[in-house]
Amino acid sequence: MDTHTEKYKVRLGLFIIGGLALFVLTIFIIGKQQNLFNPVFKVSTTFQNVSGLQVGNNVRFSGINVGTVDEIKIINDSTVWVDMLIKKNVQQFIKSDCQVTVGSEGLIGDRLLIITYGSRNAPMAEDGQQFLSKEPVETDAIIASMQKSSLSVEIVTQQLAEVMTNINSGRGTLGRLIQDSTIAENINLTIKNFKTSSEGLDEAIELTKENVIAFMESLQKTAAKTEMASNQLGEIMVDINSGHGTLGMLIRDSTTSLNITETILNLKESSEGLNENMEALKENFFFRGYFRRQEKEAKKLRSDSLMMIKATEKELSRKE
Repeated sequence: MDTHTEKYKVRLGLFIIGGLALFVLTIFIIGKQQNLFNPVFKVSTTFQNVSGLQVGNNVRFSGINVGTVDEIKIINDSTVWVDMLIKKNVQQFIKSDCQVTVGSEGLIGDRLLIITYGSRNAPMAEDGQQFLSKEPVETDAIIASMQKSSLSVEIVTQQLAEVMTNINSGRGTLGRLIQDSTIAENINLTIKNFKTSSEGLDEAIELTKENVIAFMESLQKTAAKTEMASNQLGEIMVDINSGHGTLGMLIRDSTTSLNITETILNLKESSEGLNENMEALKENFFFRGYFRRQEKEAKKLRSDSLMMIKATEKELSRKE
């Protein structure tokens, strides 16, 4: 084959140009993805577990790819250091109190970092800023949890199927309640009796309410009468304190009080004089025998009473 022909040279030139163009385009695409041609600033964070994150994975903010993972290195057995390159034109929206978490491109896609919103009053993130992080949830742990839940659901389903089989076959308390017609009739009868008792209870409650209302009305009338009597008693006390009426005169009038006192003294003196006259009559010859007979009869009556009491006590002790 002649390598010096014009046709060959043209083909070779086209191939070289095409290869160079493809190489430049590839460099451009990769550089754009890796932010090689855009001004960037670096931020970092730490995780206990990056959950499959790799260098070059995207960094998102507000659902938009704003940077890439630049470096991942292990600091110690519980800390992984992650550096991120973020586009300079979004720096004004990222605050110093933002947090970083590990997410994924869909359910089983590549891992990425997600920067959450910060507070409005916080200052703008600076170059070299270290953000706080939220630990990712492992997909394996989620799947294991789902498997456990699925197993539990399966066990519950089997147990429920056994319960339904027992119910349909009339076994167990619930099965007998559903399948046994006699039990169902007894339950219906019990419900009817309970309904009848409930109606009677409602009537009793209504009657009790009526009695309570009547009692309250009677109590109100009694209270009204008591208030009236109290008012009348107050008027009487006012009359007494003012000296009106007989009782008021007895209490307030000193002259009436002195007359009553003198009358009582005269009655007392008359009573003493009557006692002296009775003693004199006892010593008189004509009345001496009469008073002595009266004393003998009184002594005899007391003696008979004592004898009857003693006889009764003896009879009771003999019976015991």
